[in-house]
Amino acid sequence: MQAGAVPALRIRGLRKAFVDVQAVNGIDLEVAKGECFGLLGPNGAGKTTTIEICEGLTDADEGTVELLGRNWKTGADELRQQIGIQLQETQFPDKLTVEETLRLFRSFYRSGITVDESIKLAQLEEKRRSRIGGLSGGQKQRLAMATALVGDPELLFLDEPTTGLDPQARRHLWDLVEEMKREGRTIILTTHYMDEAEQLCDRVAIMDHGKVIALDTPKELIATVCSEDIVEFAVSGSQVPKCEGPGAPKVDVEALKKIPGVQSHRVDDGVHQLSVSELHTAVPRIFAALEEQGLHLSEFRTHSATLEDVFVRLTGRNLRDE
Repeated sequence: MQAGAVPALRIRGLRKAFVDVQAVNGIDLEVAKGECFGLLGPNGAGKTTTIEICEGLTDADEGTVELLGRNWKTGADELRQQIGIQLQETQFPDKLTVEETLRLFRSFYRSGITVDESIKLAQLEEKRRSRIGGLSGGQKQRLAMATALVGDPELLFLDEPTTGLDPQARRHLWDLVEEMKREGRTIILTTHYMDEAEQLCDRVAIMDHGKVIALDTPKELIATVCSEDIVEFAVSGSQVPKCEGPGAPKVDVEALKKIPGVQSHRVDDGVHQLSVSELHTAVPRIFAALEEQGLHLSEFRTHSATLEDVFVRLTGRNLRDE
């Protein structure tokens, strides 16, 4: 962000507790105008609470939030005209049509795009006169996006926009977000799909237990926290989660760690995961080491490191363990 520029979102010292749960525990963030920024983490990480405070739906216990240079205490009326919100789950009246719903939401704003434009943007032309009760899950999510966009917002909040959607519906929503990015809107996106964040976000903050534990571009996070590639394998009979149980073939992990390029090891549900550099030289040596140990592979695969691997490296567990 340029020196002196007003950020689209500035958070300082944000905290929020519910009874005995510290949902948000001292967050500091800045998001530049025109940026697509992702808040990532498992369910319960504090993403939704953070975004609801930013949206003015929940009061913080401590800390400050500024949106487009304003705050909810003194600039609520103006902020409501400048932001768009897609909640994690939106309930529309089943008997209204798509067009009627968008006309209702458009009436809330002093200016914005036309109902026709919002319908086209959400790719709902064929469903214009359909009642909401008859829409698919993906179509309802696109309608929710359209209601968030009908006021032509400068800042757009999308809370878990693709949760529960099939792959085709997810892709439609991704295309819509990409269009918003091309238009220069600022987007705050929460998700627990790491591939979604890698595809859409300029920068991401990974949250866990109410705190930000990593912040950077997806590429830089992967480069600084993980090796370039992940090798995963299982040996015949290894079925005991997270350990070598009785009767399971014993893997000499220390021998694997001594292989040049192998940087770390973990085992999850009987599958060994090695973080490696120089995949082309490490893999033959891994094969040779396992053969020397008299082990037979039942599974073997490799993939480029992802944000999911970053999360595992930072927390010691998979994203969906919670």
